[in-house]
Amino acid sequence: MKIDKRHLLNYSVLLPYLILSIVGLVMVYSTTSASQIVQGKDPFRSFISQVAFWIISIVAIFIIYRMKISFLRKKGLINTVIAIEIFLLILARFFEPVNGAHGWIPLPGLGTLQPAEYLKLIVVWYLAYQFEQRQDEIRTYDYLALIKGKWIPREFTDWRIITLFLLFLVASLPDLGNATIIALIMAVMIGVSGIGYRWFSATLVGLVVSSYLLLGSISLLGVEVVEKIPLFGYVARRFSAYFDPFKNATASGLQLAHSYYAMSNGGWLGRGLGNSVEKNGYLPEAHTDFAFSIVIEELGYVGASLILSLLFFLIIRIIIIGVRARDPFNAMVALGVAGMLLIQTFINVGGVTGLIPATGVTFPFLSQGGSSLLIISIGIGFVLNIDATEKRHLLQEELNQPVS
Repeated sequence: MKIDKRHLLNYSVLLPYLILSIVGLVMVYSTTSASQIVQGKDPFRSFISQVAFWIISIVAIFIIYRMKISFLRKKGLINTVIAIEIFLLILARFFEPVNGAHGWIPLPGLGTLQPAEYLKLIVVWYLAYQFEQRQDEIRTYDYLALIKGKWIPREFTDWRIITLFLLFLVASLPDLGNATIIALIMAVMIGVSGIGYRWFSATLVGLVVSSYLLLGSISLLGVEVVEKIPLFGYVARRFSAYFDPFKNATASGLQLAHSYYAMSNGGWLGRGLGNSVEKNGYLPEAHTDFAFSIVIEELGYVGASLILSLLFFLIIRIIIIGVRARDPFNAMVALGVAGMLLIQTFINVGGVTGLIPATGVTFPFLSQGGSSLLIISIGIGFVLNIDATEKRHLLQEELNQPVS
């Protein structure tokens, strides 16, 4: 008896995804319609573009779900995707910058393509494949192996060189927000791969030390000095806003100050859907980086908490799928997708609430951005496929049937 994957669909993942994505469509219209009217444009313009990406996302989930996992593990396919991503990241530098960063490629009729968003999932996919190939030896790696040279790259196609080169391309756009997320995703993948805890600890320590060195340098030299450095100018301004947003509330602190105003306006129950004041020209990037501030203003802390709870429920369900998976590749991809969602949520919420410096990172599902929605959807497609494949293998073993 052949077990069809359509009977193994995990609705505890699919339904939260659908609810969050539909709520996201509503919030995209709410945060963009007023500004579109002021500009003399169709108030549904951004909403229609987001709906188009949502439809593409649903189709992508269906296609990926029906694929065989073995197809996603083909070396040629993965290398082709890596090559295309490198090309797109380089190509993005030739288009007009947005807020000082080159990261968007115009797509006529569909808005823009942001290659750095796709890299988040590509890194999960690529490292899961690379680490799966090394499962027999990966658990023996430690600092002694590094000293002996086993971990020193010997060729330009080495996974460490490829991932660091991709990270460099993103950081040089400059897009340090997504570069930070990608670096943390790499750390998560190292952590779940089976590599010795020393390497995982060393990676985390390296990220933390780098962050403190950057923060300490800005504090020591002063924002005015660091602003003159080509790559770190806008980073310094973000740290200046983080230290005291109200000190320069009309310039570097404008976003965070008005984010606080939005959250204060919302209170517990919010002003009502569509009734935000701050989105009407006061809070820049209200539809992208600071969409969660508008969610709080319109739906209140109660509504925002419900959305966060549903998102965390989705992440936990994906983690459970990853932990239960017996195949190393499947486990690493699922845990990587969960890590991607968790990291992006934490960095965005931390930025809009002032817990960490704002990084220009969108909130999953709720922010306008076709690339962000599509890459999350592709990740959900991977997870649903992995879960169904693992379930089918278990059922076939119980029925003493060959695993297909």
